[in-house]
Amino acid sequence: MITYYAYPKCTTCRKAKKWLDQNGIAYNEINIAEAPPSQDQIREIYTKSGVELKKFFNTSGLKYRALGLKDKLKDMPEEEQLALLASDGMLIKRPLAWNGEQATLGFKEEEFENTWK
Repeated sequence: MITYYAYPKCTTCRKAKKWLDQNGIAYNEINIAEAPPSQDQIREIYTKSGVELKKFFNTSGLKYRALGLKDKLKDMPEEEQLALLASDGMLIKRPLAWNGEQATLGFKEEEFENTWK
């Protein structure tokens, strides 16, 4: 089963959820703003997925820009980045779908096809 972290007002999250529903893929939806993954969960997803840590950040988000993370991340230690992501779900690129082995960040239909079908 997929753990699906999303923000209900996010149009990209709604498109991804519609795709999952249309393809009969079971998932457990979690509101990323109310219950973001913990630092340990993010570390596990990051480690097992092979996705670069910087790709976990929602670079178009208001919080990302307000904190000036574009310039700060390159010098920030990995553990500090993980803690930052865990501290606020709005910093995480969404939707984040994870099944214990594979992860997708954002929604690209082709990537969902290749990963979740």
